Amino acid sequence: MLKLRGLAAHAARLTRTGCNLGRNVLEEDAAALIGARRRLSTACDASGARLTGKPSTGIDARRFRFARTFHTASAALKAAEPVSVPLSKLSDNFLDGTSSVWLEALQRAWEADPKSVDPSWDIFFQNFTGSASEAAVSGQTIQESMRLLLLIRAYQVSGHYAAKLDPLGLDDRALPIELDPALYGFTDADLDREFFLGTWRMKGFLSEDRPRQTLRAILTRLEQTYSGTVGYEYMHIPDRDRCNWLREKIEAPHMTPYSKDRKAVILDRLMWGHLFEAFLSQKWTAAKRFGLEGCETLIPGLKEMIDRAADLGVESIVIGMPHRGRLNVLGNVVRKPLAQIFSEFSGGLKPIADEGDLYTGSGDVKYHLGTSYDRPTLGGKHIHLSLVANPSHLEAVDPVVMGKTRAKQYYTGDTKRKRNMGVLMHGDGSFAGQGVVYETFHLSDLPNYTTGGMIHVVVNNQVAFTTDPKHSRSSPYCTDVAKALNAPIFHVNGDDVEAVVHVFELAVEWRQKWGDDVVIDIVCYRRFGHNELDEPSFTQPKMYSVIKSHPPALQLYQEKLKRGGQLTDEEIKKTQDRVLAILNEQFEASKSYKPETRDWLTSYWSGFKGPEQISKIKNTGVNPEVLKQVGQAVTTFPEGFNPHRGIRRVYEQRQKMIETGEGVDWATAEALAFGTLIVEGNHVRLSGQDVERGTFSHRHAVLHDQENGRQYCPLDHVTPSQEGDPERFTVTNSSLSEFGVLGYELGYSMENPNSLVIWEAQFGDFANGAQVIFDQFISSGEAKWLRQTGLVCLLPHGYDGQGPEHSSARLERYLQMSDDNPNVIPEMDPSLRRQLQQVNWQVCNVTTPANYFHVLRRQIHRDFRKPLIIMAPKNLLRHAKCRSTLGDFDDIQGHPGSDRQGTRFKRLIKDVRAHGDREEGVKRLVLVSGKLYYELEEERERVGAQDVALVRVEQLCPFPYDLFLRELNRYPNAEIVWAQEEPQNMGAYTYVAPRMATALHKVNRGAFEDIAYVGRPPSAATATGFGSLHAKEQKEVVQKAIASS
Repeated sequence: MLKLRGLAAHAARLTRTGCNLGRNVLEEDAAALIGARRRLSTACDASGARLTGKPSTGIDARRFRFARTFHTASAALKAAEPVSVPLSKLSDNFLDGTSSVWLEALQRAWEADPKSVDPSWDIFFQNFTGSASEAAVSGQTIQESMRLLLLIRAYQVSGHYAAKLDPLGLDDRALPIELDPALYGFTDADLDREFFLGTWRMKGFLSEDRPRQTLRAILTRLEQTYSGTVGYEYMHIPDRDRCNWLREKIEAPHMTPYSKDRKAVILDRLMWGHLFEAFLSQKWTAAKRFGLEGCETLIPGLKEMIDRAADLGVESIVIGMPHRGRLNVLGNVVRKPLAQIFSEFSGGLKPIADEGDLYTGSGDVKYHLGTSYDRPTLGGKHIHLSLVANPSHLEAVDPVVMGKTRAKQYYTGDTKRKRNMGVLMHGDGSFAGQGVVYETFHLSDLPNYTTGGMIHVVVNNQVAFTTDPKHSRSSPYCTDVAKALNAPIFHVNGDDVEAVVHVFELAVEWRQKWGDDVVIDIVCYRRFGHNELDEPSFTQPKMYSVIKSHPPALQLYQEKLKRGGQLTDEEIKKTQDRVLAILNEQFEASKSYKPETRDWLTSYWSGFKGPEQISKIKNTGVNPEVLKQVGQAVTTFPEGFNPHRGIRRVYEQRQKMIETGEGVDWATAEALAFGTLIVEGNHVRLSGQDVERGTFSHRHAVLHDQENGRQYCPLDHVTPSQEGDPERFTVTNSSLSEFGVLGYELGYSMENPNSLVIWEAQFGDFANGAQVIFDQFISSGEAKWLRQTGLVCLLPHGYDGQGPEHSSARLERYLQMSDDNPNVIPEMDPSLRRQLQQVNWQVCNVTTPANYFHVLRRQIHRDFRKPLIIMAPKNLLRHAKCRSTLGDFDDIQGHPGSDRQGTRFKRLIKDVRAHGDREEGVKRLVLVSGKLYYELEEERERVGAQDVALVRVEQLCPFPYDLFLRELNRYPNAEIVWAQEEPQNMGAYTYVAPRMATALHKVNRGAFEDIAYVGRPPSAATATGFGSLHAKEQKEVVQKAIASS
């Protein structure tokens, strides 16, 4: 409920929203509000929850509700005497007016000489130029005009609090006092007086084409517009044009009613939504389906929105939603085959015939699944609909949908963002309670994240699972979070299907006009509780006693149409019989239903292979000439550009690396990987916090002219074809969000496989803020939903004394979520190897710039897609020995950077010493991953340990059994050691040890207990916060790993 501080507060809001009016508040007005504010303290519903009141029957009913305040407020207004103001105040600003005597004197002064008053008052009085005779008709004064304008503005600001939004009629909040005409000095005697509203260069009530109206007409229209079954919230938007556009749409004196044919369509769509749920309930009485009963009007609303969107140029809509009503939306909106839905209720899909051992994954419950469809519209157009799969983490899909929408816009050249649109559906509890909603909203206007506006639809059950709103949010509405981003909010009674249809159409018109987010809040109810097997009366007995006898929206609309003579019982029954006949027909078809095609790949994914299909292993080396050309492009400044002197020095060093082919560092290798992929026609996108420079000041992908601030990105100028494709390479700093931004990049990566999409965490452990995306989407999305992604996650990792929060990327968590079997060595023949295809993702901890180059390019140069988790380095970025030669990057065979398979990513790097195929003198074989290798190598050189071999496991998951077995054969007499700098309960040990043991058993070299562990002992924290203790621990690990037993 709005907290009043007098009429001054109203007028202040007028100024904030761009109106020419301001604060001309009388002392007696403030006195009247003292009592009103006390009464207002009891105005909110004790639950702080549901929306508003009883139906209005017109102006008389409205006057009845205001009867008491008419008298009390009027008495207070008369009790206060006006305060005299010195003539010296006549030049005061418009916002400083304090009495009616002063106002009248100011008006006379202005009439004599407009320049004698403050310019703000001059503007105010100019709005009444030529209106003296008009106002004289009713004896209207400037003060009355201003009060009337404040009353109108009060409805525009707060009328939604009085709207009839609750279909159950349980809301008993008192009417907002600021909507009482008596508060502004009006009485019953004024109802039929005509008032001149002025010409305010605004739309709606203050438009120039209807300046004179009776108070009764004004109040009736205000009541109908702002306090009917739709409540509009938009006055928080600080843009006059946007507010005027909405006012013109909603304050029109005569809203065009829907035609008989249009109403028949709305009824048909509502009937489909209602009968679908009834049919499921009848056929599967004991099944959870999270039905839409209580909000069936969502279905006609969505369908009308889609039709209107197509008329306005939208070609594709990406949809995300929670499980409530998902089956209904799948079947009736996105047109997933009803037979397939019914088949899922009967136990799931049968394997596709004649395709052999097809990968079907682990599957998911039916109310989490997605699909896509090209839907015809009433206007004769077609629009592509995609419903993204979503887990039970209700709002987790929000940024995924947003990222997928943005990717569609890129690949279709939709730079104006009018042809591809995103729609997100929410629950009331999750919309208010889950932080990812806010994170997603905050991406809405960022240059490299905006989608031109998302349409948000809240299915407002007025209860979150079993929790009342007074316990689930602190704001009046569940949608108040949207005000932070200046999104208009349309609250609508879910029982009024025509009102629902209207706001859906208005929402898509807003989105197409302004390119901003918009929110629809359908205030409804759940007829059967959280799910069909739940007993809601345990916690909401009053609500569900009302729901039991409350007629469904379909019944209400049918009765309305019959009363109005638009449809007869026979016509309604005919429609119902047709719908039921189709449902029964599809039910029979479901008994033998078999999907004909795999719908998990869009046209972009044509030719990409599933886990059961063999994919050829490809080289990732690049022609030396191309490497040189790309290297020159990414190390060159444009003429006249003035970089920071430190950056100039870095780029000069990179130029030397390219020229000499020696000492290529990490950042240069990354730039070469990006550049060569761009030359090959691929899209590269890198996103995350501070990625343009890099957290550790190593990347410098975007340069800043030190004299004029101009920006330059060398990777934007690798090939001439980028001139017409400015987003071919995108590197962008993100908001300070992990959950939202990682979800966004995941959605982006799912659209097209020919793109390298990377999310980089500022520090690896910060990624746990996005754990839901890792757990529910990236690690398991292909198994649950048959959706591939090649998303790359760079997680800085390494122990260098920065304490427990900046050392570990929690490597163990990603390995623990890997699904390869530790007890079975898969087929490892190079021509048959499907190990990478059959695992859920890859986890790597690479140690050379060249291997980093190849692992990135490998993501694109294969016939399938898998997520890639990289433990990105920190101190290796500038480590003197962490260098590669340019020959390690090229595609020429026969030099040290090549092996028998060609130049490609090395899953395991053998000892750098010139060891032969069999080294019986080596007594210790130490396997290590990541930057610890360089410390072990330094210690080995220091102590001269010739009998110790150091082997780097670059790809931890899936484990490189074939290469590990090769090393076991090379060192037949060696003790096997796993060395890591993480504590024993962290890092890779618990993952690699069982797999090493399986390999040892295969060659009769021992078992699990024969693997020696070297590393920190188990710990609750990832690392110590004491620098001296860190150095001591690190030294012990290094020395123990090298010392032979």
